[in-house]
Amino acid sequence: MKVVLNGRFLSARQSGVQRVAANLVLGLDRRLADEAGASSMTWEMRAPQGLKRSLPLSAVRFRDDSLLKGQAWEQLELPFAAGAGGLINLCNVGPLMGRSALTMIHDAQVYLSPASYSKAFASWYRLALPRLASQSRRVVTVSEFSKGMLARFGVAKPDHIRVVPNGVDHMLAVTPDARVLARLGLEPARFVFAFGNLQPHKNLGLLLKAFGDPRLADVRLVISGDVDAPRLEATFGVTPGPNVLLAGRLDDPQIRALIEAAACLAFPSSTEGFGLPPLEAMILGCPAIVAPAGALPEVCGSAATYAPLEDLDAWVRAIADLVGDDSGRPARREQARAHASAYTWRRSAELLHGLIEEVM
Repeated sequence: MKVVLNGRFLSARQSGVQRVAANLVLGLDRRLADEAGASSMTWEMRAPQGLKRSLPLSAVRFRDDSLLKGQAWEQLELPFAAGAGGLINLCNVGPLMGRSALTMIHDAQVYLSPASYSKAFASWYRLALPRLASQSRRVVTVSEFSKGMLARFGVAKPDHIRVVPNGVDHMLAVTPDARVLARLGLEPARFVFAFGNLQPHKNLGLLLKAFGDPRLADVRLVISGDVDAPRLEATFGVTPGPNVLLAGRLDDPQIRALIEAAACLAFPSSTEGFGLPPLEAMILGCPAIVAPAGALPEVCGSAATYAPLEDLDAWVRAIADLVGDDSGRPARREQARAHASAYTWRRSAELLHGLIEEVM
């Protein structure tokens, strides 16, 4: 039996979903290499032409000898390339004709936070997700919360969904670039790190309001991402204060250096299917402040600090406490690291591999 991995995600700019897919494929490849031909299935990855990046695969055969690109390739060429084999889709979407062995649907955000997406995008996903789920032997998602939401909105029945959580140990393979601290003029443990995103459910405006509080006047908020002051003000109705540093798009080495030096990561999302950033910070020893929303309590457990979204004062106090807690910082960092270390891509790939064998 042939297993075909849908590699269209390699043609897109890397986001959280693409990062998950890449690490799952690499984890599967390492597992197959360790088995040294013990698997009764043949594995290949199909991708459209014109890719933005590649993966270092050894046991999985890679093919990008396609005629088409993008969605046209996925909808028209991939089903025939997969043939009667088991097609594995890891990035929410896949061919709408034919059948797939597994489709990974990461979350139900288009239902929970439709304002975070264009009307065309949300409408397409609402149409495609239930159909893809019905055409797949199993649906995979990343948390029990996401499983419950996909069932609630009728994407798939609970007994048709399996959970394979994300890993976060990819951050340990990144070499930090500490030069970014001097470039941005930052003092370790005197700033808070956050990812910039204009989607409403990411709730970045709450942090901008919190850092306008006098109690945080001497603490800096460093925001990484393609955001600027005018767009932040237009989206959230808040003007970034003088203690807010918009650092622009940073690479992984710079992000690791900032996370390791930060007093904490602040993540005020109102819903998450999993929530990679808090755990990515925690595995590097950086405490996280999150909202008790979506899958965040499930994945962060007791190792995170929680502040309600409706309580701005709670966020200010939580940030001030973490910045000012010099004596307790080592214990907090170790607790964060110990919790996140359970989320490995090896474990995720083993769970996915077992599920693929089950349905093939």
